[in-house]
Amino acid sequence: MSFVPGLILARRFHDEVVAPLLARRLPGLRYAAGLLDGGSELFGLDTPRSTDHDWGPRTQVFVADAARLPEVRAVLDAELPGEFLGWPARFAGGPTVRLGVVRADGDRHGVSVDELGAWLRDRLGVDPRAGLTAADWLATPTQRLAELTGGAVFHDGLDGALTAVRARLAWYPEDVWRHVLLAGWQRVAQAEHLAGRCAEVGDDLGSRIVVAGLARDLMRLGLVLHRRWPPYPKWLGTVFAGLPAAAPVRDALAVALGPGDWPVRQAGLVRALETVAAWTNDAGLAAPVDPTARPFHDRPFLVLHAGRFVEALRAAIDDPDLRDRPPVGAVDQYVDNVDVLTHPDRVRRVAAAVTATG
Repeated sequence: MSFVPGLILARRFHDEVVAPLLARRLPGLRYAAGLLDGGSELFGLDTPRSTDHDWGPRTQVFVADAARLPEVRAVLDAELPGEFLGWPARFAGGPTVRLGVVRADGDRHGVSVDELGAWLRDRLGVDPRAGLTAADWLATPTQRLAELTGGAVFHDGLDGALTAVRARLAWYPEDVWRHVLLAGWQRVAQAEHLAGRCAEVGDDLGSRIVVAGLARDLMRLGLVLHRRWPPYPKWLGTVFAGLPAAAPVRDALAVALGPGDWPVRQAGLVRALETVAAWTNDAGLAAPVDPTARPFHDRPFLVLHAGRFVEALRAAIDDPDLRDRPPVGAVDQYVDNVDVLTHPDRVRRVAAAVTATG
C-alpha cells in the first residue's frame, strides 16, 4: 500500500464511504464530520512511520441530538467496509488505546459518533459555544487547541456549529494572550542567568540542561507571538521551524546547545533571547522594551533581564483579574505531565488550585 497523508485518507473515507452510507440509511440526518481528535495527520506531519498506530481510514461524526447516537452507531457498525483504498478499515488494540493498529481482523472501525456538546466537554472540560472565561482559556492545554483548530471539517450540517467552534478557538483574547506571554517571559527571567553559573563551576551538562529549558520556553513564546498553538514536545521543534522567521532563533539555539565552550554557547543564547524579545515588541501588545542583553548584575553572564517584558505586558492588561493573577500563564506552561494534561477534569482542578487566592 502506498502512503496517503492521513487527513486526505480521512476526507476521502468520509466523502466516499461515510457520507453516502448515512445519506442512504439515515436520510435527513443532521450531522457534522471531520478529524479533530489528535494525531500527527492533523498537522500534516504524518509519515509512513505514523501508520503503525492510531492511523488509518477514520472520521469523527457529530450529531446534535444524543437520542440518535444508537441508530447512527448501529448503521456504521453494520455496514462500514473492511477496506478502503487498499488500507484495512478496522483497528485492533486493547481497551487503553484510542484506536490501535490498522488490521483487517480488527474488532473496531475508525468512525466515532458523538453529540457535539458532550464531545467538546470531554475534550476541553467546557463547551466553548457557551463562551469561554479567562480561566477556561488558561486551563486548556495548547495541544488541545492545536488539535481542535487543526485537522479539517469534512461536512458541517449542524448550521455551521463545528466551524463556529473552531473559529472561536482560533486564538486567545488579547488580555489572555498578554498574560500567557508574560508568564513565558517570567520563566525565562527565572532561569536565564543559571546556564552561565553552571558553566562557571565546570558543569557543562547542567549548563546545557538549563539552556534546553530556555530553548523550549523561547520556542513556545515564538509560536504564541506568531499566533500558533504550541504542540506537545514531539512536534514543537518541527512546528517552530515552520515559522517564516524561525531560522535565526533555530540556528542560535543550535549554537547554544552545541559542543562549544560557554562563551560560544552564550553568544547563541543571547542571539535567541534578543530575537524573540524583538518579536515581542513587534507584536504591539505592550510598550516596547529594549531587546538587547546586558550583564547579570555584577556577574559576567549576559542576560536579557526578561522581567522587564513581564512588567510591560502586565501594565498593558486591561482586565484587573488577569493583571493581578500569579504570572503562571496557561496550564501547560507549568505542568508537563501527560496524565494531567490529557484529562480535562485534572487540568481544571490543577489550574484552579494554582491560581486560588487566600
